[in-house]
Amino acid sequence: MTKSDFVLGGTAAMGAVVFTNPIDVVKTRMQLQGELATRGTYVKPYRHLAQAMLQIVLNDGLLALEKGLAPALCYQFVLNSVRLSVYSNALELGYLQNEDGSISFYRGMFFGALGGCTGTYFASPFYMIKAQQHAQAVLSIAVGFQHKHTSMMDALLHIYRTNGISGFWRAALPSLNRTLVASSVQIGTFPKAKSVLKDKGWVTQPVLLSFCAGLSSGTLVAVANSPFDLLTTRMYNQPVDEKGRGLMYKGLVDCFTKIWKTEGLHGMYKGFWPIYFRSAPHTTLTFVFFEKLLHVRDHYVFSQPRN
Repeated sequence: MTKSDFVLGGTAAMGAVVFTNPIDVVKTRMQLQGELATRGTYVKPYRHLAQAMLQIVLNDGLLALEKGLAPALCYQFVLNSVRLSVYSNALELGYLQNEDGSISFYRGMFFGALGGCTGTYFASPFYMIKAQQHAQAVLSIAVGFQHKHTSMMDALLHIYRTNGISGFWRAALPSLNRTLVASSVQIGTFPKAKSVLKDKGWVTQPVLLSFCAGLSSGTLVAVANSPFDLLTTRMYNQPVDEKGRGLMYKGLVDCFTKIWKTEGLHGMYKGFWPIYFRSAPHTTLTFVFFEKLLHVRDHYVFSQPRN
């Protein structure tokens, strides 16, 4: 894998997020509705994925489905470029190989998770702004704390002026836990699901194979990762004081405890279905765009004669 592949991998993920960002908007709002309220005591403007999208379009316009797109694009580029870089370098240095030369499953999982966590840490400011902009809505369908960012740059400046550099990483820990679980489960299940589907002859077309494997893998990813995803959203979106301290949650443990006591297990899995339905199309689209970008690079760049 060349250095340009890292850039192409990040760019491919950016292309995918253009199509999956609306699902992410719904996920964020589902995770925030009824925050720290017992079940049945609050209004639910978002009931399921299709209804939520329609609700957003009718009340806030079609473009509202793409709120937070700019930070989402930046997040995907940084995350996937760093993740690919870490994993590829580990492969080239021989850290993934067993003594017989085969790739170790557990080492692959470890370096996949390491790359994911490293990329997530560097991309954390973009994820925070993305979550805050996803939550912004007109009053009639607003849920969670409403930040008043007018753009990604406005958000960056506001956070820096209010809380300094440290404000960009004030909720990085739950985000790292989220990525660690998701990367480990996905790396452990996606290739296996793809292999089984192909070996059994059930699916052979490459794009459809990736989509079906993504659906299979996405089930376990969503089950394992939903609570961590919820904690990340709540921690990133909460209001803070002038020192950057959360006004609703003191930290990850406090956030988990309060949600568990007031919302229960059901609260931990708010936004489950958007997480699940986003997994397969995002993985598939990233794969498709990456293959197309490689083709364009090889055909139009490397095929050009040099002077």
